[in-house]
Formats: sequence, structure tokens, C-alpha cells
Amino acid sequence: MRGRLKEIVDKYMSAVNVSKYCTKCLDTRRWNGSVVLMVVDAAFTSVGLNYFTAVVPKVREFRDRYVLNGEVSTLAKLAEAEEKLLSIWRNRRSVKAATQIAKALLEFGGDDRAAIRNWAEKAKLEEWRSDAIGRIKGVGINTFQYLRMMGGVDTVMPDKIVKRVINGILVRAGEEPVKGDIPFIRRVHEIAKLTGYRPIELCWMTWLVEEKDGVIKAKKYISLLDEI
Repeated sequence: MRGRLKEIVDKYMSAVNVSKYCTKCLDTRRWNGSVVLMVVDAAFTSVGLNYFTAVVPKVREFRDRYVLNGEVSTLAKLAEAEEKLLSIWRNRRSVKAATQIAKALLEFGGDDRAAIRNWAEKAKLEEWRSDAIGRIKGVGINTFQYLRMMGGVDTVMPDKIVKRVINGILVRAGEEPVKGDIPFIRRVHEIAKLTGYRPIELCWMTWLVEEKDGVIKAKKYISLLDEI
């Protein structure tokens, strides 16, 4: 079964080159290194709308209106930017989450990049609900894991897309799918070891491939990742 699992995973991974995007994520260099935009991205993504057609355009708009001109260029400024965020994104819960995440990260010291990386290094998956970020209203395990990845932790989000693709691969390989979030994350880490990929690469692959009539190919939006 292990050989079959690797064969199937290899087929999916060959459809899209995610390595450079994952490395950029783990180096905290997404969004041109703006931790402000990484936090906004994570908060907006938590709503569950399509990432490429709904979230990315709004994060870009926030960048163009408030980040590039220096108005909201740091986590400290983001923590006080609720009204500016609401001018772009009308979901008050995720806006509030963005400001509270920024405020919480400031407690971890250093510049913005150091703050998110310091937090991510200390944050524990099993204790995510009591974590400084995890306990914020509007932050679920997916947002927690997404921020950890952007803070340098090689892991995976247990969102519906990742679960659907990975569990589909497991079923094809004759293995049992995994439902629970934390058991699923652990299982993906096991798959990564067995197949020679990083957990984050398996995660990103699921977001960037689509399968139609048995053909696996990269989604058309992948070119956006060079910018973000």
C-alpha cells in the first residue's frame, strides 16, 4: 500500500510545482514579506470564500490603499486599523480577528517578521484552542495552522479542500480516510515522510490542482502566487 500511496501522490505532485511557493511561505516572505498582509490574508480566508477570486483581490486592495503608502505598514498599525479594514471587507468578525491577531503577535517581540516566527515556533497544535492566537474569536484551527505555516512551521491546514484531496488519495491507495482535524494533520505528516515531500507541499498541492476526467492539472490561478 505504501508504494501505491507514493505513486498516487507523485502523480498529483507532478502536476504542479509548489516547492518555491512553500519555501517562500516558510521563509515568511509571502506578500513581499509584509506580515500585515499575511495576517489580513489569513483573517479574510477564514470566512471560507474562494481564495483566488474573493480573498486575494481584497487583500490587494487593502495593500494598495493602506499598506504601500505606509498607513498600515506594521502590526502595531494593523491592530488599530479596524475601520480601514471594514472599508475593504465587510465581515466584521474576520476584521476583528485581524486586528486582534496583530495585537497578540506584538507580544512576541522583535519586528513583525520576528514576532510571527517567534509565536509560530512556540505555538503547539494540541493546545491551539488556548493559544494566544487560537483563542481569538474567529480564529479556528485552519487560520491557526495557516499562520503557523507563514511563520515558518512546516505543517498543513485541515481545511475541506485539503481533506477532500488527501482523503481521496488515501482511499485510492486502499487506506482509510481521516476525519478529525488533529488526527488528519498527523496523518499528512506521516504521508509526507513516506512519500518524500514536505507536509506544506502536500497542503499547497491540494489547493493548486484540479482533476477532470482523470486528468490532473494546475489551476489557472497559480500564476498569482508569484505576486503573493
